[in-house]
Amino acid sequence: MATPKIEVALKNCCPTIGEGPHWDAATQTLLYVDINSGGLHRWNPDTGIEEKINLDGTVGFAVPCDRGGYVVGLNKTISHVDWDTKTVTTLAEVEQDKESRFNDAKCDASGRLWAGTMGRESTPGVVPKGQGSLYSFSTDHKIVKHVGNIDISNGIDWTDDNTVMYYIDSVPREVYAFDFNLTEGTLSNQRTVVKFEEGTEQTYGLPDGMCIDNEGKLWVACFASSRVHRFDPETGKTLQTLEFPATNITSVCFGGKNLDELYVTCSQWNIPEESKAKQPLAGSIFKVTGLSVKGRAPNNFKG
Repeated sequence: MATPKIEVALKNCCPTIGEGPHWDAATQTLLYVDINSGGLHRWNPDTGIEEKINLDGTVGFAVPCDRGGYVVGLNKTISHVDWDTKTVTTLAEVEQDKESRFNDAKCDASGRLWAGTMGRESTPGVVPKGQGSLYSFSTDHKIVKHVGNIDISNGIDWTDDNTVMYYIDSVPREVYAFDFNLTEGTLSNQRTVVKFEEGTEQTYGLPDGMCIDNEGKLWVACFASSRVHRFDPETGKTLQTLEFPATNITSVCFGGKNLDELYVTCSQWNIPEESKAKQPLAGSIFKVTGLSVKGRAPNNFKG
């Protein structure tokens, strides 16, 4: 097997928490967010042009809409952003009684959005327990809560046949699977497919963002460990490990013309000064090639 090549795609582009990479196949651009600065970024690898909008508050995710613009997790809202006019329209709001915010999200094959929340963190990876939930947001703008008592709602993806949804809650350090009904938009039969064992914090950290490849294997960004691990969800075993020159790896997605490039985001928020000097590339986006697998184009929001 060829040795994967890791390079810097965008250096120090995220001043706080780089997150939510999403390859927009229609425009061949990479979307990503910088959570605590409210940054919504769009980068074209062919031209090298990077554009951004700063929203008011935290932004956890951004997904293109079929009708144009982007659906974003802004604070506790699901909102629509018109890139050209910078207009922000609130579509739904949750958890007005909690100190929480939206975090990771993806759309299923029907164009329905799945997005989760988490408690507010003052230290990276440390949150009040059980403040988060997982929601779906339908194309006709109905919001439904599916799972509660989540610590940090994170990575989401589906099998090719749309019968299984994978989902991460970072703090228990587990990757879950649900039986998934695409037509109804429902989850059932929650089980653990990857369990990060006690004592592996240094090499496995906290599971964060995730994507699936064309062999049905999971690529999981592992916060606080400098690594992305590839797992077999059938056995829970680690198949491959990539190590990066930044500690707090946050998320992953496949992109590029052939969807065979893995883009990896990371955070430089609240890194102690002595640690920051050792990782000058924190807050960058990395690109990995030569993995011998590819992903698939993610789904737009159809609402």
